[in-house]
This record gives sequence, structure tokens and C-alpha cells, in this order.
Amino acid sequence: MRIAIDRERFVETMQEQAEIGAIDGRGLDRLTLTDADREVRDWFRDQMEAAGLDIRVDEMGNMFGRRPGRDPEAGTILLGSHLDSQPRGGIYDGPLGVVAALEFVQTLEDEDIETERPVEIVNWTNEEGSRFQPAMMSSGVWAGEIARDDAYETTDAEGRRFVDELERIGYRGDIPAKPQHDYDSYLELHIEQGPYLDEEDRDVGIVTGIVALRWGEVTFQGQANHSGTTPMNHRNDALVAASDVITQIRRIPGTLGERTVGTVGDLEVEPGSINVVPEEVRFTVDIRDPDDAVADEAVERVKAEIVAAAEREGVEWEYEERMKAKSVSFADRCVDAVRNAVSDLEYDGREFISGAGHDATYAASVCDTAMAFAVSEDGKSHSPAEYTSWEDCYKAANTLANAALDLAGVTEDGAAGE
Repeated sequence: MRIAIDRERFVETMQEQAEIGAIDGRGLDRLTLTDADREVRDWFRDQMEAAGLDIRVDEMGNMFGRRPGRDPEAGTILLGSHLDSQPRGGIYDGPLGVVAALEFVQTLEDEDIETERPVEIVNWTNEEGSRFQPAMMSSGVWAGEIARDDAYETTDAEGRRFVDELERIGYRGDIPAKPQHDYDSYLELHIEQGPYLDEEDRDVGIVTGIVALRWGEVTFQGQANHSGTTPMNHRNDALVAASDVITQIRRIPGTLGERTVGTVGDLEVEPGSINVVPEEVRFTVDIRDPDDAVADEAVERVKAEIVAAAEREGVEWEYEERMKAKSVSFADRCVDAVRNAVSDLEYDGREFISGAGHDATYAASVCDTAMAFAVSEDGKSHSPAEYTSWEDCYKAANTLANAALDLAGVTEDGAAGE
């Protein structure tokens, strides 16, 4: 049995959510646990209520909507993504997967389809990790991979605690952040955030796994001094040490593998004065590779560069691990469900491993998991310039719906109550 989601309603719903936290031109500023996040959560709750779902919110703010199946004892099918954004992000990164999941259950209602398995949709809290680190925090707690109390105590740049902000916006639920049912499988739709589908003129991505991800923060502590009166051989310049390491983070991946990447995305220099030798520098490290061993080797090589740079410049150093997510290979049967949907709908698909982290990383430790990707024009993401045509959004959402339907199962005639 195949279904087709309501394209017009789907697009309208995507446009509605994009108005919440919108920034000038296009894009979103909807950081997790901000007032804009609260507003979009309220909107999502209303949408789930209108779809007749049984709603619950757990102690990490994860929002679930449940639709019963014919067999209440059968494992649940879970679909979703996240509604939080980067500080200057796009309207598709995360929300596409949430809205597509919502549209799936609305289509089941429209067509009076009763699935064999219960179906749930979810909005995960703090997937982005841009305000509170690590990323995918709340799906990690839900899966038992991150301690709840550790997550609660994380702070943003202004020192606000995660748990306090969760309470402030009214979304600290009283249900434990752990699976409340037996889950058969999890499917997640996301934009590719890369160029391959667009470059090859493909319709939908069939995702077979997710790369290993390592996040860290480096601190170099030197000595502030006058830039004009301090001889070069008397300096302990934290920024010089940092610069040496940052250059190597750009070069190390090329010596390890085609898929190894390394990024420094955030840098802070103190005291930050034009005529003062930098005393302290902090910067982030982001390492990724499909192979956990290669990712670990990259981190160790970065650490070796940190030690060497500190010795050369006579500064102190510290490396703090921020996140360590293992690579994931998705379950064959779930990948097959996506693959079959792409084929049956006569879309042109491409298979690959995701280079970005997603909540599916942690969901895969709870149940069988897979993902589908929508085209990202020019491969842009984490930017207001992020763009996916409505037709490409529709094809990917339709793929998700049909893959989910296969996993959820329907009676022979597909009609509820017959």
C-alpha cells in the first residue's frame, strides 16, 4: 500500500513554523529554550492536538505525540527531528523532519488508515548544540547515553543553566527522559546539508549510517604584556600557539582519509586588545570520520600538536572533550524501507553516509533506525541561505511517509476498524 501526503497542507505547515523566530530576508534564529523555541513548541503542541495525538513531554523537554495501532503491544514506530535552529540558520534544518512526521499522521487520519503498530512523532530538544553543548543532548539522555543531571547543569555563554531555561519556558515535563514504550524503529527525515544530491540531480538520499563525531575545546594560557615594549623572545603568546594548532587541524584530515574532516568553528581571544600580547585563547575542535578509529587518531594527533605548540611558545594548555558520538550503521530493514519507498515512488535516490550528526545517532542505540535526506541546493546549511525547493521537500517527506507505513504495517484493505 502506498500513500501520498497532502502537498499543499505540508507546504503551508512548513511556512507557518518558519514564521516563528524568522530573521530578516529568510532563515531562523530559534535557539533552543529561548522564547522563540517556546512559541514553536506551543505551535507544535496545537498541531498534535488537532491531529488527535496523545501528547507527552518528558523531563528533557522532548515532545511526543502518539497515535494508537491495532496491536497495542506491538513495538512503536517513531518519527521526528528537531525544531531548534542555529543562531542564523535555515528553515529546513530540523523542522522538515518534524513537519513531515506530523503530515504522515495527519494523512493516516485523512485516509482512515489504522496501522498495526502504534506511531509516535517527536520534537527532540537541543539537537543543534549551538546554545548548550553537546549536540543531540536530549535524544542522548533519552537513549541513556548522556546523564540527565550532567545535561541539566550545562550552561550557555551567559551562564544560564539548561534546566533553569527549560523550566522558564514551561517545558520541563515530569515524565522520565527514557523510552516509555517498546520501540520497533525510528525514521528521521533531514535535509542533506551537503552538495551530492544537488550536484548529481537526485531526488532523495537513502542514508545508511552516520559518521563518528568528536568535539573538544582547547585553551592556551600565556601571559599578557605590552605589544610594543615586549621583545619577541620574551613573549608567551597564547594566540601564536593556537594558530599553529588551528593550521594543523586544517591539514591533518587530508593525511588520514577522504571522509575525514576537521573544523575550528569558534575562537575567543583575551584580553582582545590591539596592543596587548594575547594571554588566553579558547577554540573548539570538530573532528568527523565514518571510522571511529580514524576519528580517534585525528584527535590524538591534534593533542600532539597542542603539546608541541605549547612547548614552543611557553604557554599552558588544556583539552576538554565536549562530545564523543560513535559512528552508526543503520539497520538493513529500515534502510530497505526507505530504499523501497524511493523505488516505488519512482524517485531517483542516492545512498551515502551522513557527515552530520543527527538524533538518529542516539535513537539507533534504542531501536532499528534509518534516515532519508532531501536535496540541499548548493549544499548550503546552518545559514539563512539554506534552501530546498518545496518539490524536493515533498518528495523526501513522501518517501518518509511510505517507509514509515511499511514499518508500521496496515491491514489488507488499510481501512480503520474493518
